[in-house]
Amino acid sequence: MSEMLSEAALDQLFRSARTFNAWLPKEVSDEQLHQLYELAKFGPTSANSSPMRVVFVKSQEAKAKLSPFLSEGNRAKTMAAPVTAIVATDHEFYEKLPHLFPHADARSWFAGNQPLIDTTAFRNGTLQGAYVIMAARSIGLDCGPMSGFDNAGVDAAFFAGTTIKSNFLVNIGYGDASRDLFPRSPRLSFDEACRIA
Repeated sequence: MSEMLSEAALDQLFRSARTFNAWLPKEVSDEQLHQLYELAKFGPTSANSSPMRVVFVKSQEAKAKLSPFLSEGNRAKTMAAPVTAIVATDHEFYEKLPHLFPHADARSWFAGNQPLIDTTAFRNGTLQGAYVIMAARSIGLDCGPMSGFDNAGVDAAFFAGTTIKSNFLVNIGYGDASRDLFPRSPRLSFDEACRIA
């Protein structure tokens, strides 16, 4: 774990990676989605809470169910993407802590404490969603993460009767760099965003 990644790997994960809005007509296999998750699941979360849940929307039936809840600007590109990940958060994540964090009674830290449940779920579920993006890039896939959808509608359509709530969407596939790829927006410099104390 002490060797720096190659320049090519850093480009693929960070410097050259882009948010894609157009997609090549190339399938993403179920095996690739399993591979993606098997990498993403190892990202750290508080007390190994792992609250993220994902629906990989791939079939035409599932796409039709998702479509009405997308903003107008997001609908066409999402319907064209091979896969759309609904990155969601289970607000009863703590029920799995006896398995995920067995060396302490971590469930008792959360049960009945709704503010702590909600902040822990949102923070760590969002972190895990970022790991999904990085895992996808690491296996050669491109991503188009976005908000711009009706969360309540998606929750009713995909998570009814559960404690799972949608957070954001990630279109996944092979990006088409020849269409709808905007120039990279600026980023803050180290001095603008950071300080060493």
